[in-house]
Amino acid sequence: MDVNYNITYLTLGGHVQLAKYRYLYFSMTLLLFILIICSNTVVLYVIYVHESLHKPMYAFIAALLINSLFGSISIYPKLLIDLLSATQTISPPACQLQSFLAYVYGAIEFTLLSAMAFDRYVSICRPLQYHSLVRTQTVKIILFLAFCIPCVEIGIATILAANIGLCKFVLMRITCDIYSLVKAGCGDKTVSNTYGLIVMVLCTLPHVIFIAFTYTRILSICLRSSRDFRRGALNTCLPHLFIFLNFTIIVMFEVIQNRIPASIPHIVRLMASLLGVVIPPLFNPLIYGLKMQAISQCIVALFKLK
Repeated sequence: MDVNYNITYLTLGGHVQLAKYRYLYFSMTLLLFILIICSNTVVLYVIYVHESLHKPMYAFIAALLINSLFGSISIYPKLLIDLLSATQTISPPACQLQSFLAYVYGAIEFTLLSAMAFDRYVSICRPLQYHSLVRTQTVKIILFLAFCIPCVEIGIATILAANIGLCKFVLMRITCDIYSLVKAGCGDKTVSNTYGLIVMVLCTLPHVIFIAFTYTRILSICLRSSRDFRRGALNTCLPHLFIFLNFTIIVMFEVIQNRIPASIPHIVRLMASLLGVVIPPLFNPLIYGLKMQAISQCIVALFKLK
């Protein structure tokens, strides 16, 4: 008999001193979730209502913020419910769905950051060809692929993980993820592990290499250009570069701590598992809202109007 049929729910056992700090955790998480929703929504609204911001660069920024909302909504509602519940349980299908959504969020983030690097590269290194290379139709195709390809890649990984079968019903995490589901499986994990490794490489390494290449070229152009040109280029590139480095470090930390011995303190693993849905969704709108002058001016005008 397949032991998977005996498991009607999974327990998320990663919470630390939940009984003692339940309401403090809930209040902090709720406040964080509200800040993420409000900050991302404000910047999205500003980009939507101002025609001067209806350009490829801002379309990519808007897509990045939509992805931040997508990632946050896939994690925070369930987390808030668990913080107030006596038991932190989830059904296997719901856990698989949350794992799929969380991994898709991360894969889309890398793809969009790569698309934004392409936009900046063409704008700075090939300005005369910008309008022919980065057309509205091109942007639509890039955004479509940026959202669809990760869904297919992660969808296959989720199906492979679901087919292994579960023989453990406790995940030492506070959210679900595909890697933990595979570890909890008792079937043959060879195909799932191999495919997961391939997808992890495809979802990160090509984008990291491409962004490193584009910024090397941008830096080379800036060093040979005037001070005003360098200032304008840096104003548009530094926010993107900061967000890319920040997200890459978070992903690397999460991948490494998942695959090294369990001697790492549980609280460190807990924090690492949450960084991806705490820092980028909160920092992305703040950085673009404050550092991109065109957006910050529109936000100031919006609140002055109110």
